[in-house]
Amino acid sequence: MLLHEALKDRRIVLGSASPRRRELLAGLGIEFTVEATPGAPETYSPDLQPDEIPSALAVSKSEGFHRPLKPGEILITADTVVICGEDILGKPADRAAAARMLRELSGRTHRVVTGICLRDTERRHVFSCTSEVEFKTLTEEEISYYIDRFRPFDKAGSYGIQEWIGYIGITSIRGSYFNIVGLPVQRLYTALCEFIGQ
Repeated sequence: MLLHEALKDRRIVLGSASPRRRELLAGLGIEFTVEATPGAPETYSPDLQPDEIPSALAVSKSEGFHRPLKPGEILITADTVVICGEDILGKPADRAAAARMLRELSGRTHRVVTGICLRDTERRHVFSCTSEVEFKTLTEEEISYYIDRFRPFDKAGSYGIQEWIGYIGITSIRGSYFNIVGLPVQRLYTALCEFIGQ
């Protein structure tokens, strides 16, 4: 039985305002609703390693969901971070921060880690997915053009791989492309199948 058939008696809720996550989840062919929680707490222990932070944030978003889950509902929350060396690059606060991040990524390989939390009324399952991305050396002109034209202020690491900067700047990736966009859909599909006992 395919996942969309197995979920006919369940209700999937995507706890995210990200249009990219919404689009990627829709690509799995399952029905879902979107219920983002504005201002949901995004907290984690300072003792965590950088690769552990996205999962902790996904759990924090799940626990901060704006209402109790109903029987049959499965909540999906996620968080993506970009890690360059040991620096965690979240969403840039402004143009200057975006430019700093892109300069840091320029000519280097970095990791993109997405943590996902699946939760229903009885249990939860948390996992993460890591991809590696290599950028060519970016010129100041390329960085300025990208920021001014694409305004990547809602993206971890200040870039979208599916945008112009990805076309001209990324020389190689290792791992899930969709994870870099914001949701590792193959891993999520497998995890949902396991979560509902398929």
